[in-house]
Amino acid sequence: MTSLSHPAARAFDAVAPVFDSRFGSWLSVTAQRRAVRTALLRTFPPGGHILELGGGTGEDAAFLADRGFDVFLTDPSPTMVSLARAKLAPFQGQAEVVAGEEMEEFAANYLAAGGALFDGAFSNFAPLNCITDLRPVARGLARLAKPGSRAMLVLFGTFCPGEIFTELLRGRPHQALRRFKRGEAPARLAKHEFHVVYHRRAALQRAFAPWFILEKRLGIGVAVPPSAAEPWISGHPRVLGAMALLDKIASRPFAILGDHVLYQFRRTTEN
Repeated sequence: MTSLSHPAARAFDAVAPVFDSRFGSWLSVTAQRRAVRTALLRTFPPGGHILELGGGTGEDAAFLADRGFDVFLTDPSPTMVSLARAKLAPFQGQAEVVAGEEMEEFAANYLAAGGALFDGAFSNFAPLNCITDLRPVARGLARLAKPGSRAMLVLFGTFCPGEIFTELLRGRPHQALRRFKRGEAPARLAKHEFHVVYHRRAALQRAFAPWFILEKRLGIGVAVPPSAAEPWISGHPRVLGAMALLDKIASRPFAILGDHVLYQFRRTTEN
């Protein structure tokens, strides 16, 4: 499909070799990832055929594959996909270089080759925020997902008190309010410039209709702080543990306050 035609893909491809070592040791990331995985295991049918969008180095895909799921990972970064393939090899999982913007083309090629429809799909830690127009993603995913299956999509929250507080403490007020910006917002990683969009719930629902209906939202990182609090928060595991427990209570009623928000969509019978 694609290689590095998208600015965000170039940025993440550049950091891919050190991605796990850089972010994997942060306990705030671990806590948020654990909350997402709990929701995935609770929602997807055991042993299901699962599609991941923007799967990066394959941490979540390998986790699901180790628990009996048949996982197909997609990501626009060739280096990320190479790392993911190595993790999925023991489970015979698949990984392919696919940008979210090209999901329709991928769906057409995958189905033409005899690929089976998926029992569920997910995307973790906001790769969809790197895509301005989510309608091609929704159309492609609609072709690939079985009616009644769930799409579990984790995006950046649009109002995160934890980030506002942390960034103000760090003397970066311009970062504290960045999620309020409408449209494309500048981002930077590994000296590469790209843009992100803080998609609102209404915009997501419009993009995924009529093929998907939003069933519920879960806040991921309502009390658990964002990565901006690292590495300080990793030095206080008891505090972080208490925050993770609070998240279990607050994730549904206070989803809007999450560092990330998990949107659970259900595939309809619409064509």
